[in-house]
Amino acid sequence: MKNKDLAGFRKEYAMASLDLAKVPADPILLFNRWLDEAIRQALPEPNAMTLATITPGGRPAARVVLLKEVDNGSFVFYTNYNSQKGLDLKDNPQAALVFLWLELQRQVRVSGRVDKVDSATSDAYFASRPRQSQIGAVVSPQSQPIKSRKALEQEFEALQSRTKEQVIQRPAHWGGYRLMPDSIEFWQGRESRLHDRILYTMKNASWEIRCLAP
Repeated sequence: MKNKDLAGFRKEYAMASLDLAKVPADPILLFNRWLDEAIRQALPEPNAMTLATITPGGRPAARVVLLKEVDNGSFVFYTNYNSQKGLDLKDNPQAALVFLWLELQRQVRVSGRVDKVDSATSDAYFASRPRQSQIGAVVSPQSQPIKSRKALEQEFEALQSRTKEQVIQRPAHWGGYRLMPDSIEFWQGRESRLHDRILYTMKNASWEIRCLAP
């Protein structure tokens, strides 16, 4: 396919609407409603989200991670603290999330401050993971160069063999983050590209709600 063919891609959005007069005062209620619908519709990876950070050099960086909990108004995910995203967040604890549910013609953008979750929360989540995922978190120097795929697999197999009857402890370099939002935007696709966009912004400890042009 030639790149010029991309310009001809068109899809009309007409599944639903988003009315400013009908949205809840708390954006987390609307987010949970949309997430629940994505789960009920059996969409692939409904909790997948793009996480955008800023590198110490000031460059934007983005990757897809999985939302693991919406807790007390915050968005929780887990990773290696020494990964690129972890180093970015150590230097600048501000980040943005994007959820895209194409099948529902919906998108949610979230931004705010990121902090580590407490150790007990990270321990509990790590203990709930499949054993092989636990071993992978221990042996993988995430984002760092490795000798080869084979060498990494050998480390995995060696640790798996040594710890057959043992509980795998969460490594200190691995755990959770929570993003506490100060801005959440909901996007619903509409006809003629006149999409519905509603923005929640935190002002003086309460949410201000506005309608945006598409």
